[in-house]
Amino acid sequence: MDFESTAHPQMEQDVFLTYVGMETDLIFSKGHDLPGFASYPLLETDAGRNTLRGYYQNFIDMGRQAGLGVILESATWVANRDRGAAIGYSPDALRQLNQDAIVLMADVAQANPDVVKVLSANVGPRADAYAPHELMSVDEATAYHLEQLTALSATSADVISGYTLAYPEEAIGITRAAKSLGLPVVVSFTVETDGHLPTGLPLGDAITQVDAQTDAYPLYYMINCAHPDHFSQTLQGQSWEHRLRGIVANASRCSHAELDEAEELDDGNPQELGRQLAGLHGRFPMITVLGGCCGTDMRHLSAIATALKEQR
Repeated sequence: MDFESTAHPQMEQDVFLTYVGMETDLIFSKGHDLPGFASYPLLETDAGRNTLRGYYQNFIDMGRQAGLGVILESATWVANRDRGAAIGYSPDALRQLNQDAIVLMADVAQANPDVVKVLSANVGPRADAYAPHELMSVDEATAYHLEQLTALSATSADVISGYTLAYPEEAIGITRAAKSLGLPVVVSFTVETDGHLPTGLPLGDAITQVDAQTDAYPLYYMINCAHPDHFSQTLQGQSWEHRLRGIVANASRCSHAELDEAEELDDGNPQELGRQLAGLHGRFPMITVLGGCCGTDMRHLSAIATALKEQR
């Protein structure tokens, strides 16, 4: 696929829904065992593939009903070498599963031609997003993530999305790897309850640093894996905020440390979350990609869609 010629409808002013909370829903609400928090092993069985198709179809149906575009996220967030090796997957197996994930997602998308869709190849951090250690240099991060991105470059994905990133060097590495392959890329940082990255760096500084070292190559930036209360106070009309286009929120107000220790799912208040995200879109119209992360399910997505529809 020629990524250079790919249109990016999410760069227009239309609002798009997205969802990256499937893993917590599967583990805590549906009783699935996902070693290493990985959903790509579902691709190895008929039942698992049907589970993924069901999530995509339900999500597309929700977008159709609300008159919103949808960004579909592949089941490849932790399908990289180190995270895969920890649960028994070889580089060759990971390469195939990365590509199979996009094929399955594309099949569902093609069966629903009436809804505007973006196929996002979801990639994540090398280490724990909540408590990063042994931080990579930019060169190390570029070389590390190039392997997964090379596999994804042979697919029909529209964009690479680096999610739950905790420090700018890894984001720069993902961006440079994507650029070397001619792939569009989105960068999504996670923040703590004070609105700063887990390393303590302010969000705006991280975005500015990535742009400065990549010639502003990312299409845009996002925040994910945090509750709106954790970061809304940091959005005050600063110059870097024009690069922020997406928020994919946690259901819970708990800190990352508290979530790591939780034995039960904190699903928050779906209606409140919907109102909060719609309110952020109202305050900052450039934020047009909205959705759910940890602790969310289709109730939360429906509440977000309803609040956005009512706001129009």
